Amino acid sequence: MKKIFIASVVLFFSTTLLAQNFPNSWTDGKYYTVNGANIYTVTVGSGEPLFIIPGGPGGAHPGYRIFDSLSVGSNIKLIYFDGFGRGKSDTAKDVKEYSLARDIEDIEGLRKAMHLDKISVLGHSYGSLVAQGYAIKYPENTSHLIIANGFHSFVMWQENDDNSNREIKENYPEVWDTLMKAREKGAISSDLVHQEIYSKVPYGFLYAYNPQNFAARGSKPYPNSFNSKLYYQMVGKDGDFIVGSDIGNFDFRKQLKDLKMPVLIIAGRYDRVAVPSMQVKYKEYCPQAQFVMFEHSGHNPQVEEKWKEFEIIKTFLKK
Repeated sequence: MKKIFIASVVLFFSTTLLAQNFPNSWTDGKYYTVNGANIYTVTVGSGEPLFIIPGGPGGAHPGYRIFDSLSVGSNIKLIYFDGFGRGKSDTAKDVKEYSLARDIEDIEGLRKAMHLDKISVLGHSYGSLVAQGYAIKYPENTSHLIIANGFHSFVMWQENDDNSNREIKENYPEVWDTLMKAREKGAISSDLVHQEIYSKVPYGFLYAYNPQNFAARGSKPYPNSFNSKLYYQMVGKDGDFIVGSDIGNFDFRKQLKDLKMPVLIIAGRYDRVAVPSMQVKYKEYCPQAQFVMFEHSGHNPQVEEKWKEFEIIKTFLKK
């Protein structure tokens, strides 16, 4: 997904919930050494652990603090973290160290370092790849799996690219023409000029049911909130047009039906990146799952239909 996704979401979500005495993402975290790297975590609430796995790839955790409300009046302990190469966690000396496999192993490493038994995992967007991969590799350690606006395969991620570009071409022709001229001169997705052109498309256009739900708000900058080098290492150098690298190869479609733990799949009717036509295929690939389509949401039902989603999650985690 385009870099505008991470930048805009962090800007919105960082309007803090600290007034309710929740921990501060900037100052109240704790480090754990996992697979040779220091990983920064923030824990909210008490009870059964639920890991919130950020999107991107390349995003830090503050954009997901809206989930804090899940811990109120429930037996849920939310575990936020900055993955390797993101936020306040260590970064790699070589970008080749970043991989989907590493992200999956870091969840298991955190589980062990935090002395937890079974854990539930909620992966949003790219984070859903990590969550699905973890549940498939470590089913004995997975209590519940929540796939939030996620992707089941490289085929679906490519459709994200294709649909996003189609929408931009039709609705923002002036941006598309500028982009095509840059590409004719040799620019590709990972080039700064390419990213700057994409940033001219409003976040709400591709990601929202109601763009006003994501109006820009001031916030305190969070360190390394989005790692673009990591992003293009994992999606491929021209990953906004043709997915490659790790994202160009993952495929969980044949394995999902074998999962035994409770599975919840969250989709948004107006999601133009994790598109509904691909989302509904989860009903075929993972027929045992509970599938919920949020009719008034885009890529972030946790914003646009927050309380409805949270009640569904709370009920689901009691299974």
